[in-house]
Amino acid sequence: MRILLVVYDNESFVHYFPIGTAYIAAMLKKAGHDVVVYSQDKFHYPDSHLTAYLDKNKFDVVGMSIVGNYYQYRKLLKISEAINRSKQRPFYILGGHGPSPEPEFFLKKTQADAVVIGEGEDTIVELLDAVSNHKGLGGVKGIAFRDGANVSVNPRRPVIKDIDSLPLPAYKLFPMDYYRLIRIPHSTSTDFVMAMISGRGCPFKCNFCYRIEEGFRPRSNKSIIDEIKLLKKDYGINYIDFIDDLLMSSRERTISLCEDFIREGLNIKWECNGRLNYAESRIIKTMKRAGCVFINYGIEAFDDRILRNMNKALNTEQIKKGIEATLAEGISPGFNIIFGNIGETKETLNKGVEFLLKYDDGAQMRTIRPVTPYPGSPLYYHAIEKGLLKDCEDFYEKRHLNSELLSVNFTDMTDEEFHKALFDANSTLIRNYFKNKTAIVLKQAHKLYSEKDRAFRGFRQT
Repeated sequence: MRILLVVYDNESFVHYFPIGTAYIAAMLKKAGHDVVVYSQDKFHYPDSHLTAYLDKNKFDVVGMSIVGNYYQYRKLLKISEAINRSKQRPFYILGGHGPSPEPEFFLKKTQADAVVIGEGEDTIVELLDAVSNHKGLGGVKGIAFRDGANVSVNPRRPVIKDIDSLPLPAYKLFPMDYYRLIRIPHSTSTDFVMAMISGRGCPFKCNFCYRIEEGFRPRSNKSIIDEIKLLKKDYGINYIDFIDDLLMSSRERTISLCEDFIREGLNIKWECNGRLNYAESRIIKTMKRAGCVFINYGIEAFDDRILRNMNKALNTEQIKKGIEATLAEGISPGFNIIFGNIGETKETLNKGVEFLLKYDDGAQMRTIRPVTPYPGSPLYYHAIEKGLLKDCEDFYEKRHLNSELLSVNFTDMTDEEFHKALFDANSTLIRNYFKNKTAIVLKQAHKLYSEKDRAFRGFRQT
């Protein structure tokens, strides 16, 4: 079958490599299908361009993966309109974290033919086999499908236990020269960056997380290292961005992977998502020796009661020690804090602000977002149970209008009080960021004129 995979444009100047789509493309290629990638992201095509492209080119199937954010949801509706208007409209499949928890809603809103629920590699191959051979879709595990006005949801497919069994992402189908230009913390103008995964899933169960697969499944160290070597050799990549939920899934796993990086002499920079209860000095030292320059930590709150309410499996003492250990070893930490979970107050928000001010290293602008109960998360079902949210349509059509605005209020504050508190908090953090940046630039200017610094390359914002 001839398949078109759509990579949508989120209006970024440079986009992250669409790694989920690339894994799907690899499985489809392995199964013998003809796969074409439509890179709306790189070329910023208008949605009407997709309609015209489908009118001119015959495909059996068109597919797209989407996450569950406000912009992506509205973009999905526009992309779906473009597909449905085409004169040669193919069989239309959706996948990704967005539609997986509530496939019936997404099928009805987009008029897609099927939704792949959860991991798609095995499911998509079986689904296309059924479509190409005109079999009924009722026996394909891990999908929901539309038959006229009726929607059926099949039983879930078990997760892929051996991630190493999957083919590597189909890099050759994608504009790699474009994706490697993405800028992330501590990347220089000469770095080439690429996203990778070290495993799938997470052993923790935070109440705001909408990942529907349980547990953690790591890739082998060898598989990870082989892929890094390929990326270095074929695309000149020298900075790996591990974008999976949690590379630091345990002390033992983190040490083992880093020691193998060192042993192989990879000589790369890399960043990952980490856990502060594992951020001990010996582990951070080893990560630094292995090339790590940035660890993105999910702190979420700096109050033990709120952390318990979130089911974060973390406390403020662990957060404090972990951040101090990371900074002491010269690795920059990412500080992610959200506000508005169950039991939050202005006081808990201010604790987060004070923490960010105390440990800010200037690597990123630190702001605090409201918590969002995405469909699939325990917080989403809690909101429905408490009458704070009606259903998925209420969430996407009426509530979740912007990630920086309140969608569901779990606090005792009014919505106006909530936004005022968040404005005050972020005003403090933004002023602090630009104060620090101003000091850095003035220091550069002083060195330029007092020491005749020949290495100076001009006053630039980036």
